[in-house]
Amino acid sequence: MAGSSVGSPSGRGPDGGTTAGGTASVGTAPGGSGRGSFGPGGAAVGYRPGVTLPFGAEFRRQASRRRTQLALGFMVLLPLIILVAFQFESGDDDGSGRGEFSSLADLATSGGLNFTLFSILVSASFLLVVVVALFCGDTVASEASWGSLRYLLAVPVPRARLLTVKLLVALAYSGLALLLLAGTALLSGTLRYGWSPLTSQVAAELTPTEGLVRLLAVLGYLAVVLLVVAGLAFLLSVVTDAALGAVGGAVLLWILSSILDQITALGALRDFLPTHYSSAWLGLLSTPMQTDDVVRGAISAISYATLFWGLAFWRFTRKDVTS
Repeated sequence: MAGSSVGSPSGRGPDGGTTAGGTASVGTAPGGSGRGSFGPGGAAVGYRPGVTLPFGAEFRRQASRRRTQLALGFMVLLPLIILVAFQFESGDDDGSGRGEFSSLADLATSGGLNFTLFSILVSASFLLVVVVALFCGDTVASEASWGSLRYLLAVPVPRARLLTVKLLVALAYSGLALLLLAGTALLSGTLRYGWSPLTSQVAAELTPTEGLVRLLAVLGYLAVVLLVVAGLAFLLSVVTDAALGAVGGAVLLWILSSILDQITALGALRDFLPTHYSSAWLGLLSTPMQTDDVVRGAISAISYATLFWGLAFWRFTRKDVTS
């Protein structure tokens, strides 16, 4: 920037002034007014790190990306696909070969709330994991792969500010995807099957109002559990420049944790796996509600997410960004 010399070896600034030992000299504004053009710490007058890279600008920028549009579009499309699939009759009424999943499918057609519950059930273990990993794992790594990350930092946008905004936007889109899935399922299911009480295999029949409250609680718990995926994918996005590696790595590690959780020989060690309480939301549908595992799962998820995000910030603030 004109009018300053920061760390100049000769100690002579561009305006002809000298500094002892080559330290920074405060330049003057054009026209020789003598008023300093730099604030304390060498920052330009009027520069405020807290207003660089606004949340709204990053949100709109991510909304224009094709992967965001496809992911959110599929969240809307999936309940409609399930709804159409339920219109095909199999003709098998003897119940042979029918398991727990089939009985849940039968409940799904008994009302809009039950259809929403079924849509969440079939999406929670894998699809939602992939979507959250996509939003959080692609956000920084894609910038690095395109070579635009260093230009963002040269604006200049402070590194912590850049990570914070990108993380918040990724979490916002992850939450939006979850709401779109549940909202579309509830709307389409209610229009097709009516506004009926919520029924499940673990609870007595719940009134529509109480059933809606239980579904909102389920969505809230799922959002908390998926913070683990968000944290892990975000950490990998900072570590690697390959967006596909960050997204795929987070999904594979989640699957690995799910597999290890099925091995009873691990005993109490399974309690510390991030996926151990991923299905605890079923307790919110029981009568009375079982919240012990829900509380443990929330504490576990928040702890893991905080750890992963902390490591991501620690790594990125010390990383030599060359791409």
